[in-house]
Amino acid sequence: MRVRQLTAAAAALLLAAGPAGCSADRGPARTPAPAPVPAEPTATTGDVRPADRTAVRDGGTLRWALDGVPATLNVYQGAASADSALLAHALYPSLFRPDGHGRLAPDPDYLAGAESTPAGQQPQVVTYRLNPRAVWSDGTPLSAADLDAQRAALSGLDPAYRGARPAGYDAIDSITQGADPHEVRVTFRRPYAEWRSLFGPLYPAAETATPAAFERALTGGGRPGAGPYTLSRYDAEGGQVSVVRNPLWWGDPPKADRIDFLAVPPGQRLDALDQDRLDVAPLTAAVDRAVPAASPSPSSSRAASPSSSPSASPAPPPAAAPEAAALALRRAESLPGVTVHRAAAASLTQLTLNAARDPLTDPVVRRALTKAVDRRRIAEAALAPLGLPAEPLGSHLLAGDQEGYRDDSAAAGSADPGRLLDEAGWMRSAGGGPRTKGGRPLALSLLVPAGSATAQRTADTLTAVLAESGIVVRPVAAPAESFLGEHLAAGDYDLALFSWPVGPSPASEQRPAYAKPRPDADGALDPGGNFGRSGTEEIDRLFDRAAAELDPAARLDLLQEADLRIWQLGHSVPLYQRPELAGVRTGVVGAGTYGFGWPRFQDVGWSR
Repeated sequence: MRVRQLTAAAAALLLAAGPAGCSADRGPARTPAPAPVPAEPTATTGDVRPADRTAVRDGGTLRWALDGVPATLNVYQGAASADSALLAHALYPSLFRPDGHGRLAPDPDYLAGAESTPAGQQPQVVTYRLNPRAVWSDGTPLSAADLDAQRAALSGLDPAYRGARPAGYDAIDSITQGADPHEVRVTFRRPYAEWRSLFGPLYPAAETATPAAFERALTGGGRPGAGPYTLSRYDAEGGQVSVVRNPLWWGDPPKADRIDFLAVPPGQRLDALDQDRLDVAPLTAAVDRAVPAASPSPSSSRAASPSSSPSASPAPPPAAAPEAAALALRRAESLPGVTVHRAAAASLTQLTLNAARDPLTDPVVRRALTKAVDRRRIAEAALAPLGLPAEPLGSHLLAGDQEGYRDDSAAAGSADPGRLLDEAGWMRSAGGGPRTKGGRPLALSLLVPAGSATAQRTADTLTAVLAESGIVVRPVAAPAESFLGEHLAAGDYDLALFSWPVGPSPASEQRPAYAKPRPDADGALDPGGNFGRSGTEEIDRLFDRAAAELDPAARLDLLQEADLRIWQLGHSVPLYQRPELAGVRTGVVGAGTYGFGWPRFQDVGWSR
């Protein structure tokens, strides 16, 4: 499971990254939508040279770029970053791993098997068979006690535990040992369909059993782990974390002797690759936020959430970002001995419409705008310069390479956007200028992440596309520091461009983005994580039913029905999957861009 928190940096920079009152129902908001044709996943997220272990030599050191040495290795703490999650996958267990289509399967290094009671049988009980050989680095076997301590820490029942509260832990009633020490029985107080997303990563009971233990950063030596590698150096001041082979590891032996994770700001990574100081380097931000040669180089970076990029460097002049990004990409592609891996990330870039601000309070205007957006033109502008297929998205909840994906955009209706705007009173002059109503032009602000070339290309194309329908768009670039708090959360925008992570558990992970806003204690509308500020009881019920539906086909039907209603509501427009780039030195196997997954660190190494 990935911890998915949309922090300020995440919201502003997900385009360049590197784990709830009701709107009026008018028109088709409650009418059946055309039945879309399901699409099988045609490609996987991720671009990794497959690891044939027989072709990978034993030994050697890999140098891997981080945004910064993270403040903690506990991914459930508020200070956790994307780098926390990366390191945790080398050091701690995850009971399930996602494949390239986001499907979760037991990791045999930790699980011999796992089975849930069938749909309709109450209570739901999941029986895990832990790998008998799986032990913490102090020799203690993994056990029910580890799962139960993590449940207590993340369930939200004890407010003394601070930090993230991933969905699902609050649904657990009890965790007990089964027939033997390697069998664990998890009983749920209510059905939870996405139970496979739990306990990944899993921490030892000693690190989660009390609030004080849970607050530890786990960055010092001697803390037990259970991964193919163990921590040997954690030097925040020196910008280096080193891991070495775990002598008690029971699985496939790690190929590399050591992996040195080095803090290298994105703006310095191309130089580091060119000078043979790095072997693996995420390059999304290095390309997307490249600054012109005359501009000052970024002097530092800040770690961001597991689905975000580092904080922005000083934004180049608006017209310079795409040109600088193109130069950076050409340089990356020309580096001797380096291959650029590129893929669609497990993150959906969308245009969000603020239904709490006039004129978008009118659902007819929102539906007109939704229809006016040419998603294919926008995807072409955003992705083609990076060498990625220009595939527009048709779902708010699933990526195009995810099992069950289908294009639901037909649910927005077949009405011409111009006719809808006429109906709403926004008339176009005979000369074809901007639409007006009562002398007021139909002009909307567009919030975009400052300094992102991909966001700028998207905004430029969107501005041109909507102008064809008589809608004036004024892009407003906001830095990471203010994007969330001062704009998204405050509702200070009409349209907003950002990305939202997607994973193997859409019913739980995506619900906050679409949950109907509720009044807070003072009676004001609290949007929670729903920055579009529109929602319905029906959509909430569909998400809740999907989260509790144990039959996979029935659960997918409920999610797709929710997606249809979101389209009809005019909440947001999915545009494309966020691009992901990485530079990997020739001879390195098992590294690249990972999409839904993460490195299988024991397979990463140097080819023979």
